[in-house]
Amino acid sequence: MQETNGGVGAIWRRGLIELLRVMPRTAMSRFAGRLAGLRLPAAAQRWEIHAFARAVGVDLSEVDRPISSFATLQEFFTRPLREGARPVDAAPRSVVAPCDGMWGASGRVSRGRIGQVKGRTYTAAALLGDAALAAQYEGGSYATFYLAPRDYHRFHTPCALRVESVDHIPGTLWPVNRAGLEGIVNLFARNERLVAHCSIPTASGSGSLCMVAVGAVMVGKIRLSFDDLTTNVPIEPGAKRRRRYEPPVSLDKGAEWGWFEFGSSIVVLASPGTLLLDERAPGTRLRLGEKIGELAAG
Repeated sequence: MQETNGGVGAIWRRGLIELLRVMPRTAMSRFAGRLAGLRLPAAAQRWEIHAFARAVGVDLSEVDRPISSFATLQEFFTRPLREGARPVDAAPRSVVAPCDGMWGASGRVSRGRIGQVKGRTYTAAALLGDAALAAQYEGGSYATFYLAPRDYHRFHTPCALRVESVDHIPGTLWPVNRAGLEGIVNLFARNERLVAHCSIPTASGSGSLCMVAVGAVMVGKIRLSFDDLTTNVPIEPGAKRRRRYEPPVSLDKGAEWGWFEFGSSIVVLASPGTLLLDERAPGTRLRLGEKIGELAAG
């Protein structure tokens, strides 16, 4: 029975990917974002939000204000949490989860490659859109985190850092669920994304950290907390937009740096000798602010 169920699931996932191949995924995602941003009459809006919360399993006790105060489903989806709902590990050297969600692939960047799923890999150069910048992460750590619809959809910093620049890399929009991971080669390097290039203080000077917010089908936009740069906007194919910050944007550990308008994934890369991650099995749940490793002692 288990084999039958697994076979049916695999067939369904392949069918979904084949269907998405012929559909206008970017246009669909923009339309989904507009739908989520519609203002409904107050009673209908409350019903819509409660229905969504029940369907995906949102813990309403963590929401920072009454449901009646949210003007749209999108506003609820990108909700802040009540104060104290996500305590950030305070140990000076701790590295914390940048979001709610689940662990994906993690490990060491080897021969320029990062794990996607079940032995499938992709290159750091393709993910970052820059081979020279990617080279500095060879031998360093990486981790992928997936957000589900029920999760808090703002993302934060894993440690104190300085954002030197952010790249908007246009791309397509595939799902980042199991169907996409198993069915799409180079998934994270193909989807539209925002790439934040950062520096962090270390015992020996400074290290490099890259935080990548990856879009997906039905993700309306990815937005930044400190800049109006956003995704899913009309842009010339292949054109990369870069914002440099002079001086760099300084953020404390656990500080918000952006949010998804509907869910997706975060990929974190660290240069060698910067972070020591406590890697966990794919599918392990995590919550923003919990310890997932330490800064290297140097």
